[in-house]
Amino acid sequence: MPRVSELFFKTAILFLMLGIAAGLQMAISGDHAAFPAHAHINLLGWVTSAIFGGYYALNPQKAARRIAMIHYGLYTLGLVIMLPALYVMLQGNPALEPIVAGGSLIVAAAVLAFAFVVFSPETARSVSGVVPASR
Repeated sequence: MPRVSELFFKTAILFLMLGIAAGLQMAISGDHAAFPAHAHINLLGWVTSAIFGGYYALNPQKAARRIAMIHYGLYTLGLVIMLPALYVMLQGNPALEPIVAGGSLIVAAAVLAFAFVVFSPETARSVSGVVPASR
């Protein structure tokens, strides 16, 4: 498995554990004010990271490109900035909104990097799985 896939999968599992912890904290306390952060942790952290890992596992030539690791680093950095700030902001600290916005912009940049990877011509394959010759 390509290194970037492994990193995305391992990071996804960490976010899954954090999402479960946040859900348990809300259930135990009865305070569900941070449910949007819980959803973001699970969707962006767990699900989307796992999907990225799967994409790179299925496209090892693209996973070997430097942009794949840049994508991983940007995306993870953005989540690490955005998600804790979002959680605390929703607990009643609106002063963290600029930090949430900054993390969101980093995540958006990472998604653009992924779009570049996906739409780059290196993925052309035939039904047989043989990569066609360059034109």
